[in-house]
Amino acid sequence: MSAEKQTVMRGDQIFRCTSSLDCGGRCPVRLHVQDGVIVRIEGDDNSDPEKQLRACLRGRAYRKFIYHPDRLKYPMKRVGERGEKKYERISWDEAMDTIVRELTRVKQTYGPNSIFFTAAGQLGALHTAGALAKALAMFGGYTTIYGNISSEGAVYAVMSSYGDVMVGHSREDLQNSKLIIMCGWDPVRMISGTDCIYNLTKAKEKGIRIITIDPRFTHSAATFADEWIPIFPGTDAALMVAMAQVIIKENLQDQAFIDQYSVGFDVFKDYVLGHEDGIEKTPEWAAKICGVPAKRIESLAREYATTKPACLMDCQGPARAAMGEQYNRAAITLTTITGNVGKPGGSACGGLMGIPYGHMFRSAGIPGIKNPGEAGGPSIRGTLDLNLRLVRRIHTNKIFDAFLEGKAGGYPADIKAAWLAGGNIMTQRGNINKGDRAMKSLEFIVGQDLFLTPTMRYADIVLPVSSFAEKNDLTRPWPSGPYLTYANKAIEPLGECKTDWEIGNLFAEKLGFEKFNEFDEDQWLRIFIQNNPEYKQFIKDYDKFKADGIHRIDLKEPYVAFRQQIEDPENHKFNTPSGKIEIFSQRLADINDPKIPPVAKYIPSPEDRHDPLLEKYPLQLLSPHPRVRAHSTLQNVDWLMESAPHAVWINPVDAEARGIRDGDEVYVFNDRGKLAIKAWVTRRIIPGVVSIYEGAYYEPDEEGICRGGCVNVLTNDTYSPGGAAALKSALVQVGKN
Repeated sequence: MSAEKQTVMRGDQIFRCTSSLDCGGRCPVRLHVQDGVIVRIEGDDNSDPEKQLRACLRGRAYRKFIYHPDRLKYPMKRVGERGEKKYERISWDEAMDTIVRELTRVKQTYGPNSIFFTAAGQLGALHTAGALAKALAMFGGYTTIYGNISSEGAVYAVMSSYGDVMVGHSREDLQNSKLIIMCGWDPVRMISGTDCIYNLTKAKEKGIRIITIDPRFTHSAATFADEWIPIFPGTDAALMVAMAQVIIKENLQDQAFIDQYSVGFDVFKDYVLGHEDGIEKTPEWAAKICGVPAKRIESLAREYATTKPACLMDCQGPARAAMGEQYNRAAITLTTITGNVGKPGGSACGGLMGIPYGHMFRSAGIPGIKNPGEAGGPSIRGTLDLNLRLVRRIHTNKIFDAFLEGKAGGYPADIKAAWLAGGNIMTQRGNINKGDRAMKSLEFIVGQDLFLTPTMRYADIVLPVSSFAEKNDLTRPWPSGPYLTYANKAIEPLGECKTDWEIGNLFAEKLGFEKFNEFDEDQWLRIFIQNNPEYKQFIKDYDKFKADGIHRIDLKEPYVAFRQQIEDPENHKFNTPSGKIEIFSQRLADINDPKIPPVAKYIPSPEDRHDPLLEKYPLQLLSPHPRVRAHSTLQNVDWLMESAPHAVWINPVDAEARGIRDGDEVYVFNDRGKLAIKAWVTRRIIPGVVSIYEGAYYEPDEEGICRGGCVNVLTNDTYSPGGAAALKSALVQVGKN
């Protein structure tokens, strides 16, 4: 037995760890291990409440996840039809031999670009699919995705306005504000940084006024808000543009700030005042669109403009819509014209993309090689490519369409095989019923995950993956930091599970690639820290960092995005062509597309409340992140499901009109699909809108009705002009079962 295994197995110990799941926190946890088994999980034990990072209910349920009876423990091959869940156990040798044989056949028959590869879900520095991506590139190349299903709209907005995605403040800066407006932001549910709730609590205790703007009376509204302003989905930009109209008409803007730090205000002003199109964007104009009374828009605008400093917190959620980037661009414009950018207690808006110390391992990872499959042409993006390589890739929400249409549909390749390393696309992408057809169209699929997810059920070969507690790795907090984390291996891998890194190495070995992997796990992690300047700045003793499991960065004052650009503009310019905040973007103007305006605008979109389709499907659908899952991960943990049963939120007005009572099983449907789910009749959502949390498993019955309540059978597999996955732009009907 190795020394490492003896350490793990020798009895009653505590291992300091964090998860590598794609959740909104990176909570430090202590795994109590007896005789090689985790028997208890506790949270952070730091004695200073100002520094303690408290785990939410997800973090406290990890043991049920790690030891769930449905965990995959052995390689398997499909023996039934795709999606049928019929598999039998095989050896790793048989699994890898089959993979090499089938991928070689596909490559020789159709070319390397016919192999599709994507990976998600594991967010460590080493134990990701980086080794597998390297091996596939050496194999001849592959086709993959561009973009992030969560953040493309926000990325588009911040890159066109600031030229940088690091636009967040550290969360303790919330206590420096005089007013916090949470516009579509629900951190109690999605955990927007492990230290966020504590700092919001402190802000409320200080008497800082908090307003929430949302179609739902969220958990955060219930906990923190002094006022809830309901709004129709997809209309936030109209509200914010009308707020700007009030601010400009009443001369409440910070003109000195605008003149010194931004460009293009006059162009935006012409749009807002109606000089451009003859329509002044008054509160009365916006009220008809967004449902917020004109008088409240006026008073909100005055309150925001005259309260210094004020923190407008937008988010990525409302940006996942058919015109989603306009929401973030409008928020950026508001915070700019009020002079709140780069100021303590203010905000830069743009979707909470994080602070530099929250993404410390971003330059770590297995050194790869250039993917030959990306040579020879641009991606299917359709709009501005802001600081992204022009490569042959598929938009992350167009995977299914690309499988079905291939080159004839304008995609880079005719896909015949897929290697899916986590991510669970058959729950997490739009239009899942199209996904069913798409997955069944492929000749060969490899999948690797911890569970037989809906995606894994289509794979010909399924490989079992280790959990975060079964490996050592560096993990990252997001979005606010400021701390670095080390996830210590606490137990041996269950069954024959391997990490994603090990699977990539094994595949390379089967292909005969010599000297593919030069270092072991510990050596790689030491190299990552040594080669990353930001890590080296803080981690002076690797072994101490590993033993502690966390390094808290002691900031002398809260981190404020763009503070240097505001305090020293001569030596610190914004990373835009003008060197300033671009309220007007010439890069966007040069595209000459009315759906990609050079200033922030409200633009109606398909499947909003003004679409004629509303007559057939009269309810707007929201699909927020759940409080009890990290997307679809943790879906099967009974403790969590009991705490928040899966249900559709529906207002009593809409329920009564349909004869629906609380707890009834109902159908939610549109032309893309139908699902069965229990109804929660509640005034916490406005009439005309329903809400179903994303991440529930796709479980179609023989009639094609999803009995798992997967909301993405209803959403569209399209994207906005700026690249945002349009998952929040969908119309549905609800009826009794």
